[in-house]
Amino acid sequence: MKKLIGFVRNSYAELKKVTWPSREEVGSSTRVVLISVVIFAIILGTLDYLFLAGIDLLF
Repeated sequence: MKKLIGFVRNSYAELKKVTWPSREEVGSSTRVVLISVVIFAIILGTLDYLFLAGIDLLF
């Protein structure tokens, strides 16, 4: 039980040292991730369509 209490105390102390991002940084990072996901989805969807069309031509 002492180990568990010590772990929780140490974890809490470490969390106090963390530099948390600001609201603006989180919003900016979220936009970058969403835009990247959309771009990659478009690229992969296009490649999938092209490969499917190529396979249809072969068969």
